[in-house]
Amino acid sequence: MKRADGFTLLEMMVATVILAVAIVGLVSGISGALRNAGRLTDYDRAVQLAGQRMNELLIDDRLPRGTAIEGQFDPQQSGGLDAGWRAQVSNFELPPAPAPGQVGLDRIQLEIWWISGRGRRTFSLDGYRPHVLRAPDFAAGVPR
Repeated sequence: MKRADGFTLLEMMVATVILAVAIVGLVSGISGALRNAGRLTDYDRAVQLAGQRMNELLIDDRLPRGTAIEGQFDPQQSGGLDAGWRAQVSNFELPPAPAPGQVGLDRIQLEIWWISGRGRRTFSLDGYRPHVLRAPDFAAGVPR
């Protein structure tokens, strides 16, 4: 009896199963990489928005102290990302005997939030700026 050259049905089935397992693993790896790339893109966008908003807050000397202010980013500015911010200005450092005309240091705490596939994500940023003390800052006897 002469044996025919080629593969048997069993050999073909084993090769097909091995190839299917390899393809499933490859597709799973690509899918995870795409999810990570999307998360990194959103995080990078949030960092850029935080830097831009912090710069705006640092130059605005009319911000109320001790009161939280917040808002949402325009979808065109955020690249379609549903995102917003919350900030608070407080005295960080004051002279030993504070008086009008002296310089203190303000702390601006900024939190950026955005909606991701898994829920709400946040990023925090602090900024500092000099602040000339004025008479209204002493409304209760202690600078606010």
